[in-house]
Amino acid sequence: MAVSDDIRKQLIQLAGSRRTRTSVFSAARPTHWEPASVRRHDTGEAFTPDGAWSHIAELLASGVEIETIVLDKPPGRTGYVVLCDGWDGETIYIKLELGSGMVMGRSFHVSTK
Repeated sequence: MAVSDDIRKQLIQLAGSRRTRTSVFSAARPTHWEPASVRRHDTGEAFTPDGAWSHIAELLASGVEIETIVLDKPPGRTGYVVLCDGWDGETIYIKLELGSGMVMGRSFHVSTK
């Protein structure tokens, strides 16, 4: 299911600011956020934390496909999944969750599928 333009705009805006984004692990919202172990498709260099968020905002602004999923934790919440090219044929798996005035980075790692 395609996400609305409003959801896309919210994700772009919130991902673009350090004040409105987080990737902190908690039992209620586990994360697999490993930008330092993911290499950029264009340079082969590892992402920095800020670089990962910038990349996400750029991808979303470019119109990349966003898939919606139902999260297990917290149950029933909506997750937004983006797949993009990584280094040397790898695929980067990105999962986000919208909160109240925040975007939570739930996954940023090389896809295992």
